[in-house]
Formats: sequence, C-alpha cells, structure tokens
Amino acid sequence: MTDITSSGRVALVTGADRGLGLALCAGLLEKEWRVFAGQYMPEWPELAKLAEAHPGRLIPVPLDVSSGESVRTAAAAVAAQTARLDLLINNAGVYAREAGRRSIREEQDYAEAIRMLRVNAMGPLRVTEAFLPLLESSDLKRLCYISSEAGSVGRAERRAEFGYCASKTALNMGVRLMFNRLRPRGYTFRLYHPGWMRTYMSGSKNLEAELEPEEAARPALAYFLRDRAYDPHLAPRNDEDRLVLRDWRGVEWPF
Repeated sequence: MTDITSSGRVALVTGADRGLGLALCAGLLEKEWRVFAGQYMPEWPELAKLAEAHPGRLIPVPLDVSSGESVRTAAAAVAAQTARLDLLINNAGVYAREAGRRSIREEQDYAEAIRMLRVNAMGPLRVTEAFLPLLESSDLKRLCYISSEAGSVGRAERRAEFGYCASKTALNMGVRLMFNRLRPRGYTFRLYHPGWMRTYMSGSKNLEAELEPEEAARPALAYFLRDRAYDPHLAPRNDEDRLVLRDWRGVEWPF
C-alpha cells in the first residue's frame, strides 16, 4: 500500500471556509498539492489567511454548491487556471440543529429539510457533474464524498433529524449511481464518515462533539490518498470495484 504521489497534483475541496474543509486544504498543502478551495463565506478570515501563506498553491474560488450558476462559474474559473483536476473532495454540508430535534409528534421544518437536501445531496452531484471535464484528464480521477452514519439505513439509530438523515442517505444513493457509471471509466471513489466533529455546520461550533476538525482531517486524507480502498481489519486487497462507506477508524458501514 502506497500513498499517491503529490508531484503536480491538483485538488478541489468544497466547503473550505472552516472546519473539516479548511483542515483538509491545510493537509493537502502540507503534502505539496495545489488546492482550489470552495469559498462560501468570504467574510470568514481563515481561508484567506491560509491562501496568503501559500500564494499560488491555495486558490479560493467562490462556490455555493446549492446553486447551479455558482457551480458552473466556479468550474469555469478553475478550468481557466488548470487543465486537470486529480482529486475532488465534496465536503460542503449543512445541518439544522433546532429543526433536527423535532420528533414525529411535532411539525417538521420542511424548508430546512429541503435546504439540507439541496446542499448535502444535490450539491455533490452538481459539483461532480460540473468538474468531470477536468477530472477526465487525470490518471487518478479520485472522487471523495463526506457522508455520515446518519445516512446508513442498515444501522439507523437516531429517532429524529429526518431532513439531515434523509439528505445523507440520498447522498449515498447518488454516489452509488455515479459509481455505477464512472467506475468503469477509471474513476475511484471514497464515501466517508469522518466522525462526530466540532464544526459549525449548525451555525455555531458544536463543542459537545468528539473530534476537532484537524484531528478528523488526518485519517480522512490518509484514506482519500491511498492507492486503494483499504480495510485495516482485513488482509490488504484492492477493492476499488466495491463502493463502501467507511469511517475514520477504517470500519465499514452498511448504507
């Protein structure tokens, strides 16, 4: 098992303003990748600071994954600066904490549920579609999707959070359909549950969670950049032809 060489490699990370997305950008920069960073909140200062520290190697790109126009504009901007994209990390996601706490005996916030579906499920599909022409030129063609245990039907344990769980389940199905079409064309896929992170997905930082984004980014990048999907609990094997949902510990989940 070897890691992918970083020489001349180019990546795009969505939702890069803060949290896991920002940490993934920093990790790729440490590995000497050139990174296009999807920027949704230009007022948030950390991505700009990271770009200043890595001029020419970290390029913020305005990107709202829920907007077709924004995604197409971002794809054109990236295509103007590189002829190839090797790695696409679909990280952008939202979660409505207050809406998620409502039980089936309460009226649901359907507007928030639809927003989560637009961002969490349709966003990665929209981004993949727009950036496929750049990925076609790569010998790697690596597509990565940040999912969640919340999207697992086989191990569903939550009792509410209908909109969020549905959005992640829809994401998993969307990735499965893309896998069926694109895997024969040489694309490789990583569907990944990064753990319970202290992020701002619900608007404020979740201090109850277990992992800081920087902690979660390390195993995520290690998995994304391996030359094959690898389960440390089994003998090493090439299982690129089998789509799996794997978590930060290397454990496979049903989905």
